[in-house]
Amino acid sequence: MIAFVNGILDEKRDLLAVIDVGGIGYNVNISAYTADRLPSKGEAVKLYTYMSVREDAMNLYGFLTRDELEFFKLLISVSGIGPKGGQAILSVMTPDDLRFAILSGDSKAISKAPGVGKKTAERLVLELKDKISSDDILAGKAGGSTDALTGGKGIDEPQNEAVEALVSLGYGLSEASKAVRTVISASEVNAEDTEAILKLALKELI
Repeated sequence: MIAFVNGILDEKRDLLAVIDVGGIGYNVNISAYTADRLPSKGEAVKLYTYMSVREDAMNLYGFLTRDELEFFKLLISVSGIGPKGGQAILSVMTPDDLRFAILSGDSKAISKAPGVGKKTAERLVLELKDKISSDDILAGKAGGSTDALTGGKGIDEPQNEAVEALVSLGYGLSEASKAVRTVISASEVNAEDTEAILKLALKELI
């Protein structure tokens, strides 16, 4: 199986990227989320891949991070969701947004993905809820992979303290974590300053 492709972005159209690896062009299916973050044509790119093999077709699905790939694998482990369904879901929601939706039981948000109905979204939440804990939210994990709040390094104590403070004020863990993540991702604050993080996170929630 192909674990990743590392080469030059030769072409990008809709949800397909063509990666030139040593003179061989690989067609790689990508989500809209991945497509938005690809480099310009002619630049180097590495995509972690999943190969879907069926009787009538072999398709590569590619992701910029291992976290996205692992979440994709979680999605397609759900009955009724195939590779195209997983790709569709990751086109309308980031892995982090999916974590929050699953833990909060927000199947309505997931059902907005093309081809994913209400019952399928509810099944996804039901089957994956036990595979993602509140600790995963704080660390930005899904199925054992890390990302999100601190770029895969794990959550720092000041950020953890800010989340705990928000929870003590009555906010839910998922919304508190999301607010802190948003503030940190926007680079609006010193990641070591708990008070500053808390103030900006509160603005996000109010």
